[in-house]
Amino acid sequence: MLIDSIKEAARLAGDIMVSAVRPKIMEKSGHANFCTETDEKIQAFLIEKLTGILPEASFLGEEDGQDVFTSKMENGYCFVIDPIDGTSNFIYEYHPSVVSIALLKDGRPFIAVIYDPYDNMMFSAQAGGGAFLNGERIMSGDAPLSESLSVFGTAPYYTDLLDTTFDKAKKLMPLCVDIRRSGTAAWDMCCVAMGRCSLYFEMKIQLWDYAAAALIATEAGCTVTDCEGKPLSYRGGSSAYCTARGVDRTDPALAAIFPCREQNV
Repeated sequence: MLIDSIKEAARLAGDIMVSAVRPKIMEKSGHANFCTETDEKIQAFLIEKLTGILPEASFLGEEDGQDVFTSKMENGYCFVIDPIDGTSNFIYEYHPSVVSIALLKDGRPFIAVIYDPYDNMMFSAQAGGGAFLNGERIMSGDAPLSESLSVFGTAPYYTDLLDTTFDKAKKLMPLCVDIRRSGTAAWDMCCVAMGRCSLYFEMKIQLWDYAAAALIATEAGCTVTDCEGKPLSYRGGSSAYCTARGVDRTDPALAAIFPCREQNV
C-alpha cells in the first residue's frame, strides 16, 4: 500500500536523524530559525525515496529552496515534507523532533505520516480512514478542557506575534489544567489526536508544519481550523487551532480567545 511505503520512508529518515552527530547549523531568516545539514540530508533522502514511490508527485519542502506553494501543486499529487519538525530541539537534544510527510491530492490532504524516531511513534492517517499510532486506531479525548492539558506554539520566527500569542495563552491558562510547549507543531497536534492534551494553538506555522498533523488530528476526531475558526487553506502559512472531541468551542470564555464559527465545529 502507498501509505505503508511512505511510513517506511519516514522510518528510514528517522534513522538518519537519530544517528546524526554534531550537525552543522545554518541560520535562515527570522528569529532563531535554524537549519542543519541533517535537515537538508533528510529532505534530499525523502525526495529521492518518495519520487521512487510516486514519480508523478511534486514536492514542497522546508529546506533547499523548495518552500513555495505553486498553482501546479493544486492538481495531482504533492508531497509536503518537513525533514525535522523541531530543529531547535534536535540541535539542543531537547526532544521531540519528528519527520512529517503529507501527501496532498488536488490540493487537499490525502495521506499523512509523522514519525518520532526517539520514541518509535509512527502516526498515520488517510482521508476518511481514521488515524493510527503504530498501527492502532487513536481518537482524541472526550474530557472537557477544564480537565485537560493545553499546548501551544510561540511562532518564534514571527516576533511581531509574541504579544498576541502570550495574551491568548494567559487567557487560556485558567480554563485548563495547565499549558505545555514542545517546540514542534506537528507533534503538538499529534498529542491532541492521541488524547494527551485537548487543545493546541499557534499564531503562525507553515504548510509543512501542519499539512500532515492536521489530517491526523481530524481523522482522530479533532476540529482543526485557523485561530479565527476558518478552514485551513493548505496553500501556505496559517495560524492553527486544534481541539479534541471534548472541547466545547462555543463556550463563551474559550470563544472570547478563539472565535467560533458554527460551520467548523
